[in-house]
Amino acid sequence: MSTSLLEIVDLGDGEVVLQRAEDDSEPLVSIQFSEEASAYLMDNNLEVAKIMIQAGIQAAAKMAERSGVDMDTTESSDKAERRTLH
Repeated sequence: MSTSLLEIVDLGDGEVVLQRAEDDSEPLVSIQFSEEASAYLMDNNLEVAKIMIQAGIQAAAKMAERSGVDMDTTESSDKAERRTLH
C-alpha cells in the first residue's frame, strides 16, 4: 500500500470507515454497528471503531513481521477468501 494520509470518518448511519483523505475512492475498511450495538455502546461508535482499526493494523503488522513480509511492497491477491473466526 502506498503511503498516504488516512482518515476515520463516522458516516452517521452506524457506519465508520477508514479512507484515504485526498480522494473519494472506496473505503479501505468499513465497520457497521447495528442499532442494538450502538445503544449498547452508548453512541460511542467512533471511539470503538478507532480502537478496532488500531488493533487490526497492529495485528497485521505483527503477522507481516513474523512472516518476513514488507507491508509497503506487498500486493493483495484478487481472490479474497472469506473466513469466519469463532
